[in-house]
Amino acid sequence: MDKQSRNTVANDPVFLVACCGPKLPDPSPAADLYISDLFKKARSYAERRGRWFILSALHGLLDPSAVIAPYDVTLKKMPVAKRREWGRKVRDQMETAGLVGLPLVALAGEDYVKPLISAGLTVEQPMKGLGIGEQKQWLKKQNG
Repeated sequence: MDKQSRNTVANDPVFLVACCGPKLPDPSPAADLYISDLFKKARSYAERRGRWFILSALHGLLDPSAVIAPYDVTLKKMPVAKRREWGRKVRDQMETAGLVGLPLVALAGEDYVKPLISAGLTVEQPMKGLGIGEQKQWLKKQNG
């Protein structure tokens, strides 16, 4: 059984952590590729609570153990139609992974969450409306 499947129950929430700009310069496991402070705090929060995936602007739904090369793609710069397309892609990936219908918790901004909601997913957003500094503080407090 892989690390992602271990100790999960069918209705445990699945955590979705948004990718970030700063990355390592070489191909790495996705969990290690993203190096921003916000990503590291969100990763820690998600890892402590169960199964988690990364929302990648380039790859869509990304298993943290997948080895990928650094890239420079952001949803912020994508036209709305492309973001919707991305949301449908992520929903399809979730369906393939058996995640549709499970509780989803996004540690991500509106650029990542709106396309998921548009694609028909229900997503909890515990940090909704918080700026980056406030998100870091919230995660720090939650991580103890």
